[in-house]
Amino acid sequence: MILIISLDKAKAALDAAQKKAEELKAVVSIAVVDEHGSLVAFSKMDGAINISPMFSQAKAYTSATVGMPSGDMAGYAAEGKPYYGVDSAMGGKLTVIAGGIPVMNGGKIAGAVGVGGSQDVNQDVEIAKAAVEKLS
Repeated sequence: MILIISLDKAKAALDAAQKKAEELKAVVSIAVVDEHGSLVAFSKMDGAINISPMFSQAKAYTSATVGMPSGDMAGYAAEGKPYYGVDSAMGGKLTVIAGGIPVMNGGKIAGAVGVGGSQDVNQDVEIAKAAVEKLS
């Protein structure tokens, strides 16, 4: 089975995420990546904070390459845990901040969505989930 997030599907996911962000009155950046963490599609809403593109891409990269929501990494990355310092690894490409959700296809990782820039990471997660629904 080929696990590919097409550009058309990624664009539809961006649209769904932006719609959810507008409902929540959040202004964010949204990244869709493939299973290797490579960018497929990206958008930065007008007025999103300047660091939000980096947040969204790090969250998506983490979820795609680790295979779990980015925020779930925090429990493994605390001092004394096996992945302590992972958020400093690879030049900061990995993060433990919530807002990245993997896209699964037949039990395998097809990619991920990352959202960054809202005032509450729970909103980032909710927005990312709206995009993942379009990709699943």
